Amino acid sequence: MSQVSVTAKLSRLRIAPRKVRLVADLVRGKSVEEARQILKYTIRASAQPLAKLLDSAIANARHNYKLDLESLRIGRIMVNQGPTYKRFRPESRGRTAPIQKKTSHISLTLIGQSEGPKKKVPATKKKE
Repeated sequence: MSQVSVTAKLSRLRIAPRKVRLVADLVRGKSVEEARQILKYTIRASAQPLAKLLDSAIANARHNYKLDLESLRIGRIMVNQGPTYKRFRPESRGRTAPIQKKTSHISLTLIGQSEGPKKKVPATKKKE
């Protein structure tokens, strides 16, 4: 059995990385089923996009590597800062105040056990 890692990425999520990391820390290192349940009952806004990203990674594992759900665990989940959108809000006395709308890049890696390539059995000649 060999270890296989499957990756899924989400770019420019319009939630600040500091807020996304709070939810990512809850599921880091957990099994896939346990992580799904945690994300399902977490109230934070970043739980739904993380659940969709987890489902995408599971679909990649099933389709590309033929892995089953029981062998998958969350190996690594990284939340980095994406581009910041700069906006301005009017203040008193004709001034403006800057607003920074931060975005996040999320990278999720699942680790699963693969059965590996099956050995071919050599064909035997039939005796006539």
